[in-house]
Amino acid sequence: MIRLHHCPQTRSMRSLWLLHELGVEFEVQEWPFDKTLRSPEFLAQNPAGRVPALDIDGQQLWETGAITEFLCERFPEVGLGRAAGDLERADWLIWVHFSETISQHSAALTQQHVALYDDSMRSPIVMQIEAKRLEKCYAAVDQRLDGRDYLLDGGFSAADVSVGQAIYMSRHFAHLDGFASLDRWYSTISERPAFQASLPAGGARLYTKDFYPPWDVA
Repeated sequence: MIRLHHCPQTRSMRSLWLLHELGVEFEVQEWPFDKTLRSPEFLAQNPAGRVPALDIDGQQLWETGAITEFLCERFPEVGLGRAAGDLERADWLIWVHFSETISQHSAALTQQHVALYDDSMRSPIVMQIEAKRLEKCYAAVDQRLDGRDYLLDGGFSAADVSVGQAIYMSRHFAHLDGFASLDRWYSTISERPAFQASLPAGGARLYTKDFYPPWDVA
């Protein structure tokens, strides 16, 4: 039995997308993005009080990178991972975990734009800095994708899922304009049925706007 503990439009979408790509049977327990994640019930799944948490045959996992590696090793026949000894293993690991570099900047901007409830608590300087950092991440992915269909020459993999979900979140704060290879790749992978299945179907959403522009310092 596989059960994913999930909040829409958060990092847990990365694990949800991957599960859909793997084509395995699983359940989703959806949680609100609020103090409920600090409840004893949820802390039994993830002691940090964050999503995702994955219950697989009675074993609890958390951290998206760990979940990605575990699931790809558990279901190697799907071909979304790269095993130890594979020539693409190092690149696969780099891009699977680079998704968190992107996500940390999106998380900072989510806090500024969404989580803080009063304008006086927000920092225009932080917003502008973090948006620029996202663009630097875009440049790294764009360079990698120049002349490639996917992040790895061997084809679509969980690395594309991990980075693709991070880009999905970051697009709320920094446009893909000027990053042609990245934009082309994202347009392709976001049309995949598994990506579409991981989008919020309705109800509560973390982001109520499609885009949150940085505030002007002046």
